[in-house]
Amino acid sequence: MADIAIIADLVEPEAKALGFDLVRVRFFGGGGDDEDGATLQVMAERPATGQLTIDDCSALSRRLSDLFDTLEADGRDPFDAAYRLEVSSPGIDRPLTRAKDFADWAGHEAKVTLANGAPPMDGGAPRKNLNGVIGSVDGDIISLADRKAGPLNFPFSDVVEAKLLLTDRLIAATRPLDTAGVDDIETYQAED
Repeated sequence: MADIAIIADLVEPEAKALGFDLVRVRFFGGGGDDEDGATLQVMAERPATGQLTIDDCSALSRRLSDLFDTLEADGRDPFDAAYRLEVSSPGIDRPLTRAKDFADWAGHEAKVTLANGAPPMDGGAPRKNLNGVIGSVDGDIISLADRKAGPLNFPFSDVVEAKLLLTDRLIAATRPLDTAGVDDIETYQAED
């Protein structure tokens, strides 16, 4: 499969040109008996809203498709196999891929997997899987009130994967981009 760091370096300026911040670039699928092939997932957001509209996703998808087609035509195709391009907004239970994400969502619950594990509880082994409320972010250090271990601090560089957990508080804090027509009631009369 293609080098994801190289792909991310190609994608990020295209997202920035449209006014978006890149959240994540990853490949999934395409292994072994996967008949659907690999998917290149590009997640981006508008800095002011943390979301993208369908039109935003379409614009970024077209821009990336044009870039990748041009690179292929020039003999500089960064992909070594067929893939499907998926462009999306991070969603309500978004991945936390930057220290900034932890700061932006402080006070919300998250599931975090660490490479080296958090400090051990009661002399046990270090805990790699955490669930709790995000606290503060100080430089590279994230604080999290883990449900089992209590307050913990760990470097962002140890985060393997993290995402927000869907809670009522998160739903209340996440506003839709466009609520036009939400309160409009349309009635239809069936024809006899």
